[in-house]
Amino acid sequence: MGLVVLVRVQVLVGFGVFGVFWGAWGALIPEIQRQAGVGNGELGVAVLMIGLGALGSMRPAGAAVDRFGRSAVAVILLLMAAAAVLPGLAHGARVLMAALAVLGAASGAVDVGVNTLASEEESRSGRLMNAAHACFSACVVLGALGSGLALERGLAADRVLLLTAVLLAGAAVVIGFPGPAGRPSAASRRDRRRPAVTDRPLLALGALCALAYLVENAWQSWSAVMLRSVFHTGSGAAAAGPVVFAAAAAVGRLAGHGLTARLPQRHLLALGAAVAAVGTLGAALAPGVRSMLAALVVAGLGTSVCAPTILSLAGEQARPEVRSSAVAVVASIGYGGCLLGPAAVGLTASSAGLRGALCGVAGVAAVLALVSLLSSTRPRPLDAEG
Repeated sequence: MGLVVLVRVQVLVGFGVFGVFWGAWGALIPEIQRQAGVGNGELGVAVLMIGLGALGSMRPAGAAVDRFGRSAVAVILLLMAAAAVLPGLAHGARVLMAALAVLGAASGAVDVGVNTLASEEESRSGRLMNAAHACFSACVVLGALGSGLALERGLAADRVLLLTAVLLAGAAVVIGFPGPAGRPSAASRRDRRRPAVTDRPLLALGALCALAYLVENAWQSWSAVMLRSVFHTGSGAAAAGPVVFAAAAAVGRLAGHGLTARLPQRHLLALGAAVAAVGTLGAALAPGVRSMLAALVVAGLGTSVCAPTILSLAGEQARPEVRSSAVAVVASIGYGGCLLGPAAVGLTASSAGLRGALCGVAGVAAVLALVSLLSSTRPRPLDAEG
C-alpha cells in the first residue's frame, strides 16, 4: 500500500509542477511579449515554435520512457528545468522563437512522460487520470496566481521563470526516487509493444484530443493577453484570466469523475465540448472584464472533462498490456493541438483581431461536440499490432 501511495504521489507531483509552469507562463506572456518587443502576429509565430519543438520530441520521449521508465521522466524534467529560463532571456522575435522551440521540445517530452506514468499506475491500481489532470489544473491556478503576484511586486519575468525551473528540478528528484514503477523487464517490454500511430481508432481519438487541447490552451495562453490588450488591465489583473479558467477546469475535472458513472463517456465528451463552445463564444464577445471572467468559468468547466475523457477512451480501447502505450499515442497527437492552438489564435488575431480569433476557437469546440455526439464508433480492443 505504501509503495502504491508513493507512485501516485510521484505522478501527481509531475502533473502538479508541470501545471505550475504553464500557469506561470500564461500570466507571463504579456511581459514576455513586451520584453521581446514583438506584436501579436510575431508572438503567434513564436508560440508556434513550441508546438514544432514538441512534435519533434514526443515520439523519442515515448520510446525512452518505455525503455527506462520513471528514470527517463526524471531526466526529461531536468531538461525542461533548463529550458524554462530561456524565454525570459529572449530579446527579439528570432531569439524568442529559438527559446520557445527548445522549451516546446522539453515540454512535449514531459507531457508524454507524465501521462504515460499516470496510465501505467491507473492500469495497476485504479483510476488516476482525472485526479492527475485536476492536479495539473489546480497547480496552473497556483502558478498563475503566484506569477501575477510576483509581477505586481516588481519581480521580473526571468526571475519568475527561474523559480519554476527550480520546482521542475525538484520534481525530477521526487520522480527519480526508487520505487516499483522503475524500468520494465525485458519480458514486459516484449508484451507491451506499442500500438502503431496509424491505428485508426487511436488516430480518431488523437484528433479529438487535439481539438480539446486546442480550445483549452487557447484560453490558457491568450486570456491574459485579451484582458490586457482589449480591456487594458494591469499585469497582475491580467493573470486573473488563466487563474479563473484553470480554477474552473480543476473543479470540473473533480466533478467529472462522478459524471462518468452517470453518462456514457462519449456523451460526457459532447456535453463538455458544447458547454465549452458556449463559454468560449461568451468570453470572446464579452463587453467587460467581469462578463469575460464569468464566461471563462463556463468555458473552463466545459473543456475540463474533454481531454481526460478522451484519454480514458483510449485506455478502454486497448488491451491491458498495451494500455499505457495507447494512451501515450493519443496524448502525443493531442498535444499538437495543445501547442498549435495558441499559435493559430495569434496568427488569426493579426488579421481578424483577437476577438475574432477566439470566436474561431468557439467554433472548434462546437465541432468537437458535434463529432462526439454523432460518433457511432464502439470501443474495440487493440492488441500490440493494432
